Amino acid sequence: MKYINHIPAWLRSKYTIALSAFLGIILFFDKNDFFTQQARNAELKELLMSKKHYQDEIASEQRELDRLKNNPATLEKYAREKYLMKKDKEDLFIIPENNSEQGK
Repeated sequence: MKYINHIPAWLRSKYTIALSAFLGIILFFDKNDFFTQQARNAELKELLMSKKHYQDEIASEQRELDRLKNNPATLEKYAREKYLMKKDKEDLFIIPENNSEQGK
């Protein structure tokens, strides 16, 4: 009892105790506590950045597809570079690029 008298009366109030218990439960013990919300916000930001990246990739691929549909020269170039296709009576030689790491 000696130590209780040293605590100010407004801290011993039932309203202050109830409010601090409520805040403690909300901040630390609830299913959607403060720390979980912070982690979810960080994950949301990461997902939004990922969404923007994929939307940019989709737009880029769509432009490439439009070029391939409308320009036969681009289609031929794409087929030769990506799929190593060749015309009849034509030889294809693949020359590997010289990397400095291969020699080490």
